[in-house]
Amino acid sequence: MPYRSNTRRPLPIRFSTLQLTVSIALGLWLGFLAIVLTCWLASRFVFPEQLAPVAQAVQRLAKPPVVQPAPDIPPQSPLFEQYKENLRKNEQQQALDQARSNNRNLSNPKCQFWLQQDQTAPSEKTRANVLQFCD
Repeated sequence: MPYRSNTRRPLPIRFSTLQLTVSIALGLWLGFLAIVLTCWLASRFVFPEQLAPVAQAVQRLAKPPVVQPAPDIPPQSPLFEQYKENLRKNEQQQALDQARSNNRNLSNPKCQFWLQQDQTAPSEKTRANVLQFCD
């Protein structure tokens, strides 16, 4: 009596679509992770000097620079007074330029008079009057 029979028995294999999809997705994901890890390790060992500048840049970005506080300028210093005077003159000059270029001031005789006075003999008084009588 023979130990084995010549007939083969069929193996019952059942394919579940969900199990097959999950298995393929897991295999692809693990394969991707393996490739990324291998490339990262290879780059660390093969090209360490090329990654040094990148690492330094990342470290510099991680630590924000220390901002030095601006030196305190006392309000009575000559530089501060000069700065305030320059600001005042610039604002006044802009107001005068705006008064000269405004078309409504052409019909205002007082404004025309003081604009002419400021043009011929500029002084603080004429500038103040231009700003007072002109729009």
